[in-house]
Order: sequence, then structure tokens, then C-alpha cells
Amino acid sequence: MSRIGKNPVTLPQGVEIRLQKDLINIKGPKGELQTPTHPAIQYELKDNAVHLSRADDSRTAREQFGLRRTLLANSVKGVTDGFQKVLEVIGVGYKVAVEGSKITLNVGFSHPVEYVLPSGMTAKAEGNKLTISGINKEQVGEVAAQIRRFRPPEPFKGKGIKYVDEVIRRKAGKTGKK
Repeated sequence: MSRIGKNPVTLPQGVEIRLQKDLINIKGPKGELQTPTHPAIQYELKDNAVHLSRADDSRTAREQFGLRRTLLANSVKGVTDGFQKVLEVIGVGYKVAVEGSKITLNVGFSHPVEYVLPSGMTAKAEGNKLTISGINKEQVGEVAAQIRRFRPPEPFKGKGIKYVDEVIRRKAGKTGKK
């Protein structure tokens, strides 16, 4: 049995939850999210916590048990605290600017790269750091990955866009004849 799935998802103060047949609506101080349910998993709301259980012992139910609990816990954390990813732009002349929901990156191309944020997401630029934040963990990670894809860090000088906690494996340059 999944150790993750057995743990109940506690609801912090100010979070409302509505269990429906195929959706769970979670409403909190930062916004509202919907999490899909799975027919092999049963949800029960008691004592200000959501308890999950498997409908049967099928392989699908066992696979979905921990996953659905984690998705629900991420939604609850998102509407209370939110999620953020911090990217770092490294390179001579590399700059990042945010204007409303548009991010402008100058990362060594002959033209600036513009990225429009999806609704519900915010970005903040401080020096060479770009902070992406929102209530949906999956969406925050996807947007950060798309921005990183414009100029991934290269292994020789380390120039490019990287996550703050990412470690770039460096390579030695060519050793020519002398």
C-alpha cells in the first residue's frame, strides 16, 4: 500500500473544498483550482482533512493512490502559499525585463525574445534573476522550462538560462598544439 496515499490531506484555515463526481474544487486565499478525480480512488472529507482510499486492489488503483493524494496536496498548497521557480540569466549582455504579463529576454540573439505568460501567472525580474510564480505547480514548472529552453546553459562557459539551484557540469575547452 502506498505510504503517500495513506496520509490525509489537511486543509488549512481559509481553504474550502467541494468534492464532486469527477472534480475537486479547492478555493483558498490565492485563488481557485480544480483537481480531477479518478474512479478507482474514493475521497472522504472529515475532521478538516481529505482521506483517500482505493475502491479495489487493482493495479490502476494502486498506481493512482499516491498520485491523486499528491495532486490534491499540491492544489491545497497552491491556493494557500503558491509556488515559484527562480531562473538565473548568465552571460555578458544577457538581460531580462518584465512588463505586465510579457517577459522580454535579451540572450544573445539578434532580436529580443518575448514570452507572454498564461493567465494566473506572475513574473518578477531582479537583476539577472527571474521569478515565476502562480498557484498551479505544474503550470509554474512548465512555464519555467519553456523560458529555460530559449537559451539552455552551455557546458563550456555556463552562459544561458538556468534554475537557481541547478548545477551545470562544466567541460574543459580544447587544448591546442603549441
